[in-house]
Amino acid sequence: MSDQNIQLNEDGRLKHFLTIDGLNKTLLTEILDTAESFTGVSERTVKKVPLLRGKVICNLFFENSTRTRTTFEVAAKRLSADVLNLNINTSATAKGETLLDTLRNLEAMHVDMFVVRHADSGAAHFIANHSAPHVSVINAGDGRHSHPTQAMLDMFTIRRHKGEFTGLRVAIVGDIMHSRVARSQILALNLLGTSEVRVIAPRTLLPAHVRTMGVHVYHDLMEGIKDVDVIIMLRLQKERMRGALLPSEHEYFQLFGLTQARLAAAKPDAIVMHPGPINRGVEIDSVVADGPQSVILQQVSFGIAVRMAIMSMTMGAQAQGGAR
Repeated sequence: MSDQNIQLNEDGRLKHFLTIDGLNKTLLTEILDTAESFTGVSERTVKKVPLLRGKVICNLFFENSTRTRTTFEVAAKRLSADVLNLNINTSATAKGETLLDTLRNLEAMHVDMFVVRHADSGAAHFIANHSAPHVSVINAGDGRHSHPTQAMLDMFTIRRHKGEFTGLRVAIVGDIMHSRVARSQILALNLLGTSEVRVIAPRTLLPAHVRTMGVHVYHDLMEGIKDVDVIIMLRLQKERMRGALLPSEHEYFQLFGLTQARLAAAKPDAIVMHPGPINRGVEIDSVVADGPQSVILQQVSFGIAVRMAIMSMTMGAQAQGGAR
């Protein structure tokens, strides 16, 4: 079954959110517009809307990521859902119980949504294919494959600062080969009509098929970020690397690290992004990460609204009036 068939209901609305692939510009724009309606919730005295009251959302994290799990948890609670956080290291799966047995037991507790993070590509698809019909699945990152909610919060951040995607030049810098975030970002940027998407990396950190993804490839940082509107720095995925793909972190920073001097090659109003966590002094200098052009902390804040939007849309709740 294709991603598109898995992800969409018969009426074309989201059932699961597993990958950007197979979606269209209209649906991505609806996610961004719905997220916009939720941005004001954090400013309220009572930071909640009742859209998912009575629903149970389970954070099913087979791979550690405190920040991503926490933002999903905050998003679910702001939608008034009940949240289960399953610690896989101490769960039955670590004692030999199969993943399907774990799913069936959770479904018996009337779980309505699984937010899945897993080191294996395709894990979220597997769970979506084997879950009960009423259950929605959101991919919170699977192997090297996809991280669609991160891509959408990045798109939201770009739209907040730059308006339309048409006319923008966006550069993605770093470990493209191992980055599920980069794959999702490239798909989303192209679907939303970005004029030019550039990837900048050493040859050893680029997948062989990268040019087929609709990007322009650069191996020189200064040349690649010249006159761009948005720079997205990626974390070096050291835990996913096999073999000596880099001479050293120091040499990587000398060639591909973003410093204030190098940032001057981009447009004066260019914004700097990073999906985090940042390796300071490896991918980016602290002066830039904490500087006026950095929107890295805004990405984290916007992530809550975007994940609220995706949760509410996959469960059919946004039609009840958004965050009004």
